[in-house]
Amino acid sequence: MITTLLHVAAGGAIGAALRYLVNVGAGRMVGPGFPVGTVIVNVLGSFAMGVLVTVLARKGGNHLAPFLMTGVLGGFTTFSAFSLDALTLWERGQGGAAAIYVLGSVLLSLAGIGAGLFLARSLT
Repeated sequence: MITTLLHVAAGGAIGAALRYLVNVGAGRMVGPGFPVGTVIVNVLGSFAMGVLVTVLARKGGNHLAPFLMTGVLGGFTTFSAFSLDALTLWERGQGGAAAIYVLGSVLLSLAGIGAGLFLARSLT
């Protein structure tokens, strides 16, 4: 358990550093105003999650999933995990659950950030 946790932590550090570099690079290329870096990270992370979930399963590499999928991609973008979960529900024939998951996640996340902003702003 501790070894797996260390693998996740190391992967998370790598993913977070990569996310930072993509955001800085995108900001320098297109300037501020629109979060291009975040879009790039989310799309690349979702693409990489699709590749990894397939390759690791087919090649018997599931032991690398905590480091690569939870760690690196989780540090890079949690959107990749969200995308995998939504698509998995869809592929299982649970289209309604997938729609509720996507809509609920987006709306509740927006509500969460709004509530956090409201609370923090009211306390300071």
